[in-house]
Amino acid sequence: MSSKTRSWWGWGNVEDAVTGAERAEITRRTAELLPGADLTVHEAPPVESFEVGPSRVQAPQSLASLASADVRDRLAHSHGQAFRDVVRALLGQLPHVPDLVMRPTSEDQVVHVLDWCSDARIAVVPFGGGSSVVGGVEPRVGDDYAGVVSLDMSSMDQVLEIDRTSRAARVQAGVFGPHLEDQLRPHGYSLRFFPQSFEFSTLGGWLATRAGGHFATNLTHIDDLTESMRVIAPSGVIESRRLPGSGAGPSPDRMFLGSEGSLGVITQAWVRLQDRPRWRAGASVGFADYDAGVGAVRALSQSGLNPANCRLLDPAEAFINAGAPTAVLVLGFESADHPVNASMERALELCRDHGGTLTEEPRYTDTAGQAARTGAADTWRNSFVRMPYQRDALASQGMIVETFETACTWDRFDALRATVNAAAQDAMRRLGTPGVVTCRFTHVYPDGPAPYFGIYAAGTWGSTVEQWDEIKAAVSEALISSGATITHHHAVGRDHRPWYDRQRPDLFAAALQAGKTVLDPSGILNPGAVIDPVALSLSESQ
Repeated sequence: MSSKTRSWWGWGNVEDAVTGAERAEITRRTAELLPGADLTVHEAPPVESFEVGPSRVQAPQSLASLASADVRDRLAHSHGQAFRDVVRALLGQLPHVPDLVMRPTSEDQVVHVLDWCSDARIAVVPFGGGSSVVGGVEPRVGDDYAGVVSLDMSSMDQVLEIDRTSRAARVQAGVFGPHLEDQLRPHGYSLRFFPQSFEFSTLGGWLATRAGGHFATNLTHIDDLTESMRVIAPSGVIESRRLPGSGAGPSPDRMFLGSEGSLGVITQAWVRLQDRPRWRAGASVGFADYDAGVGAVRALSQSGLNPANCRLLDPAEAFINAGAPTAVLVLGFESADHPVNASMERALELCRDHGGTLTEEPRYTDTAGQAARTGAADTWRNSFVRMPYQRDALASQGMIVETFETACTWDRFDALRATVNAAAQDAMRRLGTPGVVTCRFTHVYPDGPAPYFGIYAAGTWGSTVEQWDEIKAAVSEALISSGATITHHHAVGRDHRPWYDRQRPDLFAAALQAGKTVLDPSGILNPGAVIDPVALSLSESQ
């Protein structure tokens, strides 16, 4: 267990926050990028300054040992880690706070909590690591409930069983990424699923949000690593059969993957493991022409080489996070079975065919646990790990720093990028918040990329949430109108609902609604996330 202290208001650990020379450097770079920006630092208010009312509900005696009404605990479970969450905490504005935080240690306790909450008309918001950036864990549920419980699953965090023959493991949903890997490492295995939130998110959270992980191609989503799931709904228990694949009707797992706790509480899953990689190769390729870099990545994605890392940074993204003067492709291969030199050599040949140039020789390793990163790739990785902390620091200085991630087919990418850039710039001009828009690829597929757009804008302190909301609405509209998805791997939550409702077919929404009515007849599970419960007033339920 880590000895560090989790921040109650922002990303990660208090001890890892941006301070000193790092703060000075990002302030300098920001001032150079956006001259005239007011970069005054605003500190988070003390917890004691929040006016948090007493809990409206009290757990029954049989569940009292699981419940916490501590103000700091409730505040820490009142929000996720989106830009607006962080800024509202900095401003002392957290209006939606759970009445209780409950930490079950067994499935039986989960069942009892759901029974109690169903009978008492108390909303239940399942909570993993709290890293949601779309309002997925925010207890913003309306007035039709007697109270809200944040169901923190982090006490259910064990690897229960390993099937070495099938190379799979049965794992409790509340396990955080590092603790999961620590339990698998002695057996020589890894899940090899490393989202940016890895340190502060759980297996259950990954499953509930259909999270995207480490691999840029092939095994991109947690879906690909899921063999079966066990879910506790108010109406009962659902457990899918362990199979490598099946054509027997619609998949039960597919119903709960991405359901964000609105249909049931994921308590455990069988996940497909991988041998820990030994052979690695890494390279960074520069492209003076960004469009040529896009062409190279498309060729790579359709080559069957399946690189583990294939992240293309546009010139602005490369400059901000890697200090590079041109577009940069960060490329990597890995294997537990064989050397990957030939794959890297063929990939670099494809890059050269599209005008790419190596700034340094590729690196190769054949030792487990040894990285194979070039200087530019190392710089990018370090920036990637520190991005959320730096986002918080800049947010406290009145900057608007946030991202949009999506996916589209290759034939639509150029138009999508132009439309998103125009929508963001138009919104920033209307608001008087000068800024820049960046783009990188996080994942790529043979039929399209997953672009990840970044916004860096000089906001007005005290108004940055409202300014961000307007920019977000403009860009979200651009994504949907361009035929892209509202999210590739960040989930729907409450923030993406208006656009998700337009993306999904109406009849599918009705079928999903019917499913919720069967699984959660009292409508207590994460109301407002993904799908609304059937309207039922508090008086009708009593």
